[in-house]
Order: sequence, then C-alpha cells, then structure tokens
Amino acid sequence: MLVADFDYYLPPELIAQAPSARRDESRLLVLNRSTGEIRDLVFRDILRLLGSNDLLVLNDTKVIPARIYGVDPKGRKVELLLLRELEPGVWEALSRPSRRAKVGTKLSYGEDSAEILEWGESGVRKVRFSTADVLGLLARKGEVPLPPYIKQKQQDYSRYQTVYARRDGAVAAPTAGLHFTDEVLSQLRAQGVETAYVTLHAGLGTFRPVKTETVDEHRMYQEEFEVSGETAAQVNAARRAGKHVIAVGTTVTRTLEARAAEEADGFRQVRSGRGLTDLFIRPGYRFRIVDVLLTNFHLPRSTPLMLVSALADRELILKAYQHAIAERYRFYSFGDAMLIV
Repeated sequence: MLVADFDYYLPPELIAQAPSARRDESRLLVLNRSTGEIRDLVFRDILRLLGSNDLLVLNDTKVIPARIYGVDPKGRKVELLLLRELEPGVWEALSRPSRRAKVGTKLSYGEDSAEILEWGESGVRKVRFSTADVLGLLARKGEVPLPPYIKQKQQDYSRYQTVYARRDGAVAAPTAGLHFTDEVLSQLRAQGVETAYVTLHAGLGTFRPVKTETVDEHRMYQEEFEVSGETAAQVNAARRAGKHVIAVGTTVTRTLEARAAEEADGFRQVRSGRGLTDLFIRPGYRFRIVDVLLTNFHLPRSTPLMLVSALADRELILKAYQHAIAERYRFYSFGDAMLIV
C-alpha cells in the first residue's frame, strides 16, 4: 500500500490555531464503520452516546516543556527537543540546527550544561546534562513544544494538556483527550461508564513524518508506555462482560494493542507491564482489544491516519474527512473530534 493512498487536501484555514472556548464545545463527528453513517454533534453529546456497557481508556501522560535553547561555545543558539530519558541526566533529543550539535559539542544553560554524546537514526542525539534533575531545568528554562502547524502564540498552555494529565514525559499531547472536562468525566462515571488509564509518552513515534513510498517500509520510533495491573484487570473484566473498550486516542490504542495476548481458551486479554513499543498499526491489522476509537483529525500521510484507516475502511475514513472539510470542522491538535463506532 502506498503512503500516497492516505493523502488528502486540507484548506489551511481549517488547521485550528487555538482550542475552542470550552473543551467540551468542540464538534464531534460520529462515524459508524458498519453502516457508513455520519452524524454531526458537539463533544458534550458524548454523554448520551456512552453508558454502563462502556469502558473508557485514557492516556494520563503529561506534556513537559521539552523544547530548550542553549548556547554553543561560539555563542550561537541551539535548540534541543528532548524526547525520552534514557537514564538520570541522559536523554534522547532532536537538535536544530543540527550542524551545531556535533558529537562532543557542549551547550550552556546558565549554571547547567549538556554535551552531545552520540548521533542516532532520524536525527536523534544522545545528550548528557550536567544535572540529573533535567525536568527541573526544563521547568525553569523550557518551552511547551507545540506542533509546527500551530503558528499562533498561545495565552494558556494548559489547554495543550488533558485535565487528567499526571505523569511527566510526553513531547506531544494525546489530543483526543483534550476535549474532556472534569464535569464531563464525572457525569460519564455517574452514568455507569468505567474509566481506566494507561501511559504512553507521545514522542517521535507519534509525530515523525512518513518519508517512505510504501507504508510497510516505514518504521515507528519507540515510545515508552505503562499498563498497570489495575488497568489490565479492568480491561480484561470489561471484555469478559462484553463491554465496549473505547480508546481515547491513537496512543491508547497502540498501548492496549501492544499488550494484547491470547489465552488458551481464545480470550484476548491485556497484560500489565511497562517498556517501549514501536507497534505500527495500519490497514490489514487485526484489532484484538479496542472496539471503539475517539480521536482527532490527523495529518495527511501520517501514521495516526493509517491507524484509524485500519479500524475503519480507508475509503470510508477519507469520505468522513471530506465531509468534515465540507462542514468546516477544525483539524489537528486543537481541532474537533471523531468517534469511530
């Protein structure tokens, strides 16, 4: 399958530059993958779509201020985008401009510093900081790394964080969760909807562009995840009871599917654990855990678009996208939501 099969034209003015006034006032496109029916709702309508037969799984990762600017020995500014901690004080990072981040280069951050140790694939650098408390350094000097298609300066960076974010480590927000308010989550629970949490720290695997000609040639970059024993038990009990497992976002989908295993009786369960995943879900993939997906609208030719095209038919997804464009939905991180049932 060609990467070009996942292309579409989006008018630039439909790329959301800021979040909606209220999280739950964004629009919600509901796509039935069995019938092809499309409904246009608002996100708060999710309260009448879900009930006691549903388990909502959310990603509790928290976006860190991962973009940080240092100065090289010649006094020139160098940007690092920190991706993942390898050990205390040692991180993977992207650099810009790359020519100023050669192996051995030392960058200054006032009282702190960092040294470029190695170059890896996809432009990833291995960097050692002079302090083990890199999150503290980022809190003082870092910036929240908004996607490059968001040009507008934000007044409130908390809107690029879910209301349930609690575990530091993401470079990009799990954007499907940005629409939930504490009130909506509370009302869903009052209606009998169960909630569970996994962690996947969205990074290069999530936003890395696909540069190959065919889909199968692309390789996902590893991202760190964790599924607790409590969450695994919740998901498995829900599946035994015949409930719908609803993944809030492609990151949750990849986490649950990466931990799927089959028991002797044929029951497909989720195993607890933590580690790294490079699972690449694209058309042809057989879902083992996830029944329903809540997601945002994704970039052309991107791996998240390929994932949703695996859950529903690719042509049906592109048809829904054309509907969304015609109806002037807002796209990408700060944009509207889509529920695939």
